[in-house]
Amino acid sequence: MDAPSYSVRTGFRVRYSEVDYQGIVYLAHYVMYFDHGIHEWFRALPYDYTLIRKTSGTDFHTVRVVVDYKRPLRFDELFEVEVRPGRIGRSSITFHASILVKGETEPRATGEVVWVHADQATMRSTPLPAALLERVGKDLSAQRGTDR
Repeated sequence: MDAPSYSVRTGFRVRYSEVDYQGIVYLAHYVMYFDHGIHEWFRALPYDYTLIRKTSGTDFHTVRVVVDYKRPLRFDELFEVEVRPGRIGRSSITFHASILVKGETEPRATGEVVWVHADQATMRSTPLPAALLERVGKDLSAQRGTDR
């Protein structure tokens, strides 16, 4: 599998509790949609990233989120979140996300989410799990340097 092109789409419907006084989705919910899409990407891989906390003392931390809002989502609209990995570093993985509405050519929002794999005792970055790298087809020999 070529990880940078491997994407997953997850469907949603805008709930009433997600809209603001203007009747559009409140800005923070876009990050929640991206986060849920990332979880579904791991599920489709399949890779249970939640097990590493229990087995290795490491976990993932979100260190960067960027959202580019193009056009708002509104109450009861159906949409999909598409997530695909971008750069996979020594200890980090970057996800690219898009919010898409059927029948439209341009996304309503796009974004980038960076996760860093960290030791929970020291809170310092640590190399991505080998099992994850194997799942995404990342060449372990290319893991060098101290980049995130």
